[in-house]
Amino acid sequence: MRSYGPESLIPPWKKDKPVPEVAAERDLVVEEASTGFCGAVVRVEKTPEGFTVTLEDRHGRLRVFPMDPRGFLIDGAVVTLVRPAPASAPARPARTASGSVAVPGARARVARGGRIYVEGRHDAELVERVWGDDLRIEGVVVEYLEGIDDLPAVVREFAPDAERRLGVLVDHLVPGSKESRIAAQVTGTEVLVVGHPYIDVWQAVRPASVGIAGWPDVPRGVPWKEGVCTALGWPVDPPLAWRRILASVNSYRDLEPTLLGKVEQLIDFVTAPPET
Repeated sequence: MRSYGPESLIPPWKKDKPVPEVAAERDLVVEEASTGFCGAVVRVEKTPEGFTVTLEDRHGRLRVFPMDPRGFLIDGAVVTLVRPAPASAPARPARTASGSVAVPGARARVARGGRIYVEGRHDAELVERVWGDDLRIEGVVVEYLEGIDDLPAVVREFAPDAERRLGVLVDHLVPGSKESRIAAQVTGTEVLVVGHPYIDVWQAVRPASVGIAGWPDVPRGVPWKEGVCTALGWPVDPPLAWRRILASVNSYRDLEPTLLGKVEQLIDFVTAPPET
């Protein structure tokens, strides 16, 4: 005879659904359920009572929480954080994050005179994440501007020449825009200005890599980054959102081809030997 215990009397729709387990990898953005504290994972530590996770919020504040089951939220959904799998010694990659052939044991080259400027800190961090290994081998330094309005003055101060070329990556470089007019003022034999069509470099990251269907349209008059956070249901916290986006980028495959081509073009330009 079949036995029916108390569990079998609970209708299926009332039974608890299994809570997914998520590895507490560094930079994963989570919310602690009981306090509402939202931040990125900084580290996981073992204590006599069990494992704890340290979160850092947008103000740089650190909080330590026990890794209790069902104790955290990701995008509003309850999860159980678990300890990341120990990192085994991986084989040296055959290619860098940009897709270039890796050079085992290569030392960083002394910085060239040439430079690449990008429009903001997020642009610089994205370039470093994908092309960092290549840039160090080539001796190319990337710096960021606080907007493009001062670009003509920056170029004059840099004083580029045949051995000190200057490459510039600009956001939203489309015909007829303010950015295109400023770029035309400085472009020359020793200065190359290229750009992508995106409102912000966030859009140069493939939506699938971030785990979204697409970058939302933001109404005019609404700050773009704040509007994106609102439309995606994220906390309206652009620095925190950027950490989430950047953490989703592991290689050139996570970027749109438009940005890839422009950055490669700049690297080739500033590393080309002087014409004789």
